[in-house]
Amino acid sequence: MKRIKKQKSKNTEEDFSIELVKELDKNLDNLKKMLDEPNDLVIREFTVRGTNHKCAVVFIDGLIDTNLVNNNILKNVQIVNERKQLPDDVTELLDEIHREIISICDIKKAKTLDAISNALLYGSTIFYLDGIDRVLIMDTKGWESRAIEEPISEAVIRGPREGFVENIRTNMVLLRRHLQDPNLHFKTHHVGRRSKRVLVVAYLGGVIHPDFLKELNRRLESIDMDDVPESGYIEEWIEDSFLSPFPQLLNTERPDTAAAAIAKGKAVILLDGTPFALIAPLTIGNAFQSPEDYYERWTIGSALRVLRYFAAFIAMFLPALYIALVSYHQGMIPSELAFSIAATRDGVPFPPFVEALLMAVTMELLREAGARLPKTIGQTIGIVGGLVIGESAVQAGIVSPVMVVVVALTAIASFALPAYSVAISFRLVRFFFMVSAALLGLYGIILVYIMINIHIVNLKSVGVPYSSQFAPAFPKDWKDLVLRAPIPTLTKRPGYLKPPDNTSANKGDTT
Repeated sequence: MKRIKKQKSKNTEEDFSIELVKELDKNLDNLKKMLDEPNDLVIREFTVRGTNHKCAVVFIDGLIDTNLVNNNILKNVQIVNERKQLPDDVTELLDEIHREIISICDIKKAKTLDAISNALLYGSTIFYLDGIDRVLIMDTKGWESRAIEEPISEAVIRGPREGFVENIRTNMVLLRRHLQDPNLHFKTHHVGRRSKRVLVVAYLGGVIHPDFLKELNRRLESIDMDDVPESGYIEEWIEDSFLSPFPQLLNTERPDTAAAAIAKGKAVILLDGTPFALIAPLTIGNAFQSPEDYYERWTIGSALRVLRYFAAFIAMFLPALYIALVSYHQGMIPSELAFSIAATRDGVPFPPFVEALLMAVTMELLREAGARLPKTIGQTIGIVGGLVIGESAVQAGIVSPVMVVVVALTAIASFALPAYSVAISFRLVRFFFMVSAALLGLYGIILVYIMINIHIVNLKSVGVPYSSQFAPAFPKDWKDLVLRAPIPTLTKRPGYLKPPDNTSANKGDTT
């Protein structure tokens, strides 16, 4: 039994792979031993029609298209035209079967047991021929997959109502449909030592910056895990700072969002087995943008974007401002409002910070419970639970009515942010502002705000500054940052991406 040396793996240990032999029975026995004779391994042995050469077709039941195997492989090999004289030499016979008999588009040859096992477990069919140490690997994938549906995590008001699915080939087709450009390229990687999942980087050649693409592929090639079940593993592995509360890649279920990002010079990462694609790089300005900004008229899109900035301010600062003003800076509150707040707080046993913390944590618990329960029950828990708990807490004198209003406004504002991962980050940062307001009042809020700005300015997304367009400043990009200019005026791609081809097709940067 021969062995061939492979390149060093990422754990610096040398891997060896068993090479095939010429005896069919030995090759099948070695495959069975390697896979521990699984019940779903199907081996069909027969003789090539018109010859004395034995052969076998091997596949994993449930991973292949049975009709494709029966009609395009077994039937063709077993019912060879008797008028056609097949060669006696086994090497020539395999080439003849490869070229003229088996009608499968994607066929390649292999000679190692690990290549065969990897192909089997990914839905391929293997054709063995006795007397030769080569096999044919045929792409016959045909497992069940979810149909294309409307994205669940990203509500669509106006725009395409189709989302990515768990099948990476379907996701690649969706991108092809949105970007029918010959320069749309897909770079394939395999991640996971044991799972060997297919990962694809989609980008537009001549538009994406070569250095950025090189750095992204380098980080993806450094992934060293047994299994990568979801794109969140990829995101955390390749991000610049895992200590940052802010996401450095944007995840999306929407093909139109991914296609728009690619057209602007970004890269999209697709992972087999998950409907969530990753978009790189991500900047702080992208967090407030939504595809609907470009599907509505520019005045409406601009107004909605400004509203999101205001919502982000409320989500982060409102509870902290309430704590600071009530605890330290009562003189800054108008007299009538101050008297009203004092009256509602009469009998409340907790200081403003504890009061706000209890209500904020309660809202987060309700939000998490609503997300984990079935959709119909979850919505009821979120609405009814918030009303009942808030009203009960006020009636019991645990919190003041003003505090309930503040927390409710904060929760509603966080829902206005289009990216779920960004909204979670803002909700987390809110607690830092609340603690600083309880300790130092407005001075604490200002200090934390300065610290967050310093962090954002130093943060990067795959080497691209997170605060790009603001700092470093790209004034030409500002017409599609806080406000959205009319589509005919968006003639250039974002300057911070440094695209070799800077001329845009009048399509806004939706990510």
